[in-house]
Amino acid sequence: MRRLEFTTLINAPASQVWDFFSSPGNLSLLTPASMNFVIKTPDTGRAYPGMFIGYRVSPLPGMRVSWLTEITHLSEGKYFIDEQRQGPYSLWHHEHHFREVEGGIEMQDLLYYRVPFGFIGRLLDSLLIRKRVLDIFTYRDQKIREFFPAGK
Repeated sequence: MRRLEFTTLINAPASQVWDFFSSPGNLSLLTPASMNFVIKTPDTGRAYPGMFIGYRVSPLPGMRVSWLTEITHLSEGKYFIDEQRQGPYSLWHHEHHFREVEGGIEMQDLLYYRVPFGFIGRLLDSLLIRKRVLDIFTYRDQKIREFFPAGK
């Protein structure tokens, strides 16, 4: 199982940051166009424990899959966790933590994932998948800086 950690400082009020990230509809704004990301479930507003969110996505070039995640835990303004219920990974557990710090909100993502297909999956992860996941989070970090520019 892989464990990745990402930290982003967001220069905005806590309520604004929480409102943005707890709205599943905003996920497509933070996802590279190359992933052909489309949310399939109706927009029901802010995330809540037990919420299911369905997507169509291209995790790798030429591969289109359905992905279903569930918001398994949520503490208003502090954190939420989404876990894959159906999709390209054998395990996907993504924690989003928010805390006030000097200069704004520190958002920390903890991602645990495992790819299927045993040795072949681990090889693909080392050669391709891990880099793709890192690229997605790098893109997301850039988009966050556009939506929440310093000095606002």
